[in-house]
Amino acid sequence: MKKTKIVCTIGPVTSSKQMIQKMYQAGMNGARINTAYGDLDTYKSIIEAVRENTDIPVIVDIKGPEIRIKASQDKTIAKGDILEVSFNGGDVSFNHDFYDKMNVDDIVYIDNGKIRTKVVEKNNRTLRLLSRDSGTIEDGKGVNIPNKHLSVPTFSEKDLEIIELSKKLDVEYIALSFARDAEDVENLRARTESYEVGIIAKIENFEGVENFEEILNAADGIMVARGDLGVEIKPEKVPLIQKSIIKKCNQQGKPVITATEMLESMVHQSSPTRAEVSDVANAILDGSDAVMLSGETAVGQYPVEAVQMMSRIAKETENSAKSHVEDVGYINISDTISKAIQRICQSMPIDKVVTVTRSGYTAQVIARFRIAQPIIAVTATEKVRKQLELVFGVYPVQINYHEAKDRIAFVADRLHEMKLVDNEDVVLFTAGVRTQMPHASNSIEIHKIKELRKFTSAV
Repeated sequence: MKKTKIVCTIGPVTSSKQMIQKMYQAGMNGARINTAYGDLDTYKSIIEAVRENTDIPVIVDIKGPEIRIKASQDKTIAKGDILEVSFNGGDVSFNHDFYDKMNVDDIVYIDNGKIRTKVVEKNNRTLRLLSRDSGTIEDGKGVNIPNKHLSVPTFSEKDLEIIELSKKLDVEYIALSFARDAEDVENLRARTESYEVGIIAKIENFEGVENFEEILNAADGIMVARGDLGVEIKPEKVPLIQKSIIKKCNQQGKPVITATEMLESMVHQSSPTRAEVSDVANAILDGSDAVMLSGETAVGQYPVEAVQMMSRIAKETENSAKSHVEDVGYINISDTISKAIQRICQSMPIDKVVTVTRSGYTAQVIARFRIAQPIIAVTATEKVRKQLELVFGVYPVQINYHEAKDRIAFVADRLHEMKLVDNEDVVLFTAGVRTQMPHASNSIEIHKIKELRKFTSAV
């Protein structure tokens, strides 16, 4: 069982039940929907297909303050051409209104910087852009305007409709593109307060990097979205920013996904470049909980092969992953327990760690230490079980333990029936006992399963 989780973007080539099932069998742990493309009916169909054929979380990626091109049809341009983009409709336009913030000589990048342009004229709510590259302007392609603070609203009307759909279908995660500060995250949380959704903040612009600490505190997880990040910030700065973000996420025990162009060549080729293989491996060694496939599985020619390749890289690499967590003093009881568990697992022969968790937090703070033992997270709720699918090294299981007089013994019996623990296993159990405090797994018990089951059956 691999420990690294794989998130796959579901697109036109993989939206069928058959393809979703194949990717799941190949190692997919989370299904992402990129709402830059498609409509509400498409998203609903994908969510239903994922749930009918897998047991993994759905991540609905809303575009938030992301700027994109709206084009009625594809438009090919050459180097030196003038491209007119309006703010009031037309053949080519922007999805947000920031006309008043733009000036002549401002730089505008389209499609992850593949088409570089400069504003040469601004008139009648239209920008005339001089292109420095040849390429095709397509509907939905991203736009970056480096070093500009644009007053773009957190949500578009389409975003609000998608949030309502996510609430209706009880989606496990919503990812917010271009999160700029904690306020963006809190605005999304306010929109979803009626149900417990995990919020993943995508870091992909200089504001997100500048305000990362507050974003991390506000969000439930982070995605390092390196495509746009490498356009808005000098690309040579991205690797160290990636490492810093991942380390800070590990420190707090919040899941972090590394994304964009990880196996990009497999969009058109059956095997990746050696550099891409190293990129995936290094993201795992940095401390990523999950690595993500975008175009490779959304529109690529080899989606299943891409998942298989990423799984192989993960299995080869993850056992060498080490903890980067620093001891910064007391945070809460679960944090303290997790540090003790790390030391116990290093000093005695523990086969498995079982955490009985309500919210999943204890499993996350144990997982950040990258212990060698599998972590079985037992929770009573389906949503928490699915959300934990994105956490490194965690195997989540749903068991309703609330009515049990002895939760540890009850859970051990159920896990034995499920063949997740063996009689000869020495298992470390942790749970919250006689407490209602949040983040309060306050006990550790170590048992040989055979002895525990014999003892409890005799009581």
